[in-house]
Amino acid sequence: MEQLIRTEGLAKRYDGFALEDITLSVPAGTVVGLIGSNGAGKTTTLKAILGMIAPDGGTVELLGHDPHTASSALAALKQRVGVVLDACPFPVSMKVRDVGTLGRAAYPRWDAAIFEQLCDQFKLAPKKLVKDLSRGMGMKLSLAFALAHRPELLVLDEATAGLDPLARDEVLDLLRRFMEQDGHAVLMSSHITTDLEKIADQITCIDEGRLMFSMPKDAICDQAGIARCRTADVEALRDQGSFDLSGLRALHRSMGIDVLVPDRFAFAQAFPALPVDRASIEDYMTLML
Repeated sequence: MEQLIRTEGLAKRYDGFALEDITLSVPAGTVVGLIGSNGAGKTTTLKAILGMIAPDGGTVELLGHDPHTASSALAALKQRVGVVLDACPFPVSMKVRDVGTLGRAAYPRWDAAIFEQLCDQFKLAPKKLVKDLSRGMGMKLSLAFALAHRPELLVLDEATAGLDPLARDEVLDLLRRFMEQDGHAVLMSSHITTDLEKIADQITCIDEGRLMFSMPKDAICDQAGIARCRTADVEALRDQGSFDLSGLRALHRSMGIDVLVPDRFAFAQAFPALPVDRASIEDYMTLML
């Protein structure tokens, strides 16, 4: 399967923070969700992938090329990538319609009809100034800009932040339509894990600059579970030995202990007296961290 993004041992060091040994891949035809707490290193990872910052170690491939090596192919490469970062990048004095003019000048594949249709769908008035847009409307403008030059790959950093639930669903529908085309892929950083549950194929988690896990979303949301236990139950689980609890992850709550289990169906069969619920991405991340 073609890899649109691949990193191996990616490292970037700043005073007081180090991104170390980040290995991830984004195959064509997939949506990869990047999660982690604030300051975990998600945005640093995305900027290194896009060639915006130079890594201190490891390798990065973007559409099969090193984005940090100057070459005649690099400009053409970046035409194929749509980017939405966590802040609206356009000059505050620019009007929405002028953003379209900028796109036409910057991208040979710019499709003015797509941009105008998305601006109309998002209720972005052509004469509206960028400085007068809310955070959510600014994100919509960035997404319209990213899609209007018909990329193969989208790299999104908190693209649904600041949007109400209906608007987030609208954006997710756009991403689904984008993914209907062969060879497309999305790398999407988000704190809103419920959005990733609706659209992601793979979940990669970074914490304090380290890769914590990378696994299919279905292994989290369809297979893993949270067992609701008392202290005595956990001790009994350890003692019984009939179910593999190596690497047990547990979180003490006021009313008991939540235990992360990789297979809730096997757990329920082994311990029918203990309640076990479906795990969400947020549950899984919380227990793993």
